[in-house]
Amino acid sequence: MKIRNLKPGEKVPMKLLLQADPSKRMVKEYVDRGQCFIAEIGQEIIGAFVLLPTRPGTVEIVNIAVAEEKRGRGIGKQLIEEAIKISKKAGYKTIEVGTGNSSVGQLVMYQKCGFRITDIDSDFFIIHYDEAIYENGIQCKDMIRLSQNL
Repeated sequence: MKIRNLKPGEKVPMKLLLQADPSKRMVKEYVDRGQCFIAEIGQEIIGAFVLLPTRPGTVEIVNIAVAEEKRGRGIGKQLIEEAIKISKKAGYKTIEVGTGNSSVGQLVMYQKCGFRITDIDSDFFIIHYDEAIYENGIQCKDMIRLSQNL
């Protein structure tokens, strides 16, 4: 698997990114302001993540997605590890990530990768998304924020 920066003029893997965030408007907004990376095997894009500087010395993983048929193989963890490596190399001191209260698997994975819960943004998904999101039988209402010092 090769992970690389999306090339200028290259098509954003929107369908893949929308698997992690159902709002096309939100995805387009942060992709335009951030840096998109893709993971590929041969010519097949199997994963992606977007890094967005948020404050001096801080970057956030605002989207991370693995193709549905490739999940459960450690690719998400590899993407997180690469995001951390890229962020360190770029001189960031802190990396953050946010996920929904209903994203149980993601919460486990982020903590296994060294992230710690730092905050809860109550009603984030109710305020910023037009349609209700359900995952694991739970309505996604709150953004759980995690971070790690680099």
